[in-house]
Amino acid sequence: MKRPAANISEGLQETLQTYDQHLDSLIPILQGVQKKFGYISEDAVECIAQYLDVSQSYIYGVATFYTQFRFTRPGDHVIRVCLGTACYVRGGSQIMDEIDRYLGISPGETTSDFKFSLERVACFGSCALSPVIVVDDKVYGRMTPRKVKKILEEFE
Repeated sequence: MKRPAANISEGLQETLQTYDQHLDSLIPILQGVQKKFGYISEDAVECIAQYLDVSQSYIYGVATFYTQFRFTRPGDHVIRVCLGTACYVRGGSQIMDEIDRYLGISPGETTSDFKFSLERVACFGSCALSPVIVVDDKVYGRMTPRKVKKILEEFE
């Protein structure tokens, strides 16, 4: 489900106008675009390139260097599963497997209806609550496969 280019361009114009037309503004612009749209589309890269008078490949080169930037639309709800040592030892991989089965997606993927995205994370710093998942910005600790199903059903 791709958003129409016209809508993106309108919103981009508003976003771009809040930044100076300097190359130093590239990262803040990318952050602003991603915050507004959830990701950086091809149309956005094209508009940013025109605004800053640089090539699209330059923008991709900078943006792909940083893991914070996404180029595909995320789900409405992003599920992050901790697979750091404490979470892994206490069943984090089983939690990931259960989510994978329930949603039918693997880490790094988004459901076809754009309802959920699944990501693996090295550590949330919540080891005392392991295993941990975070849905959007809410932390769920001491997870079990059964608890995962109940949490995901709440978002259905």
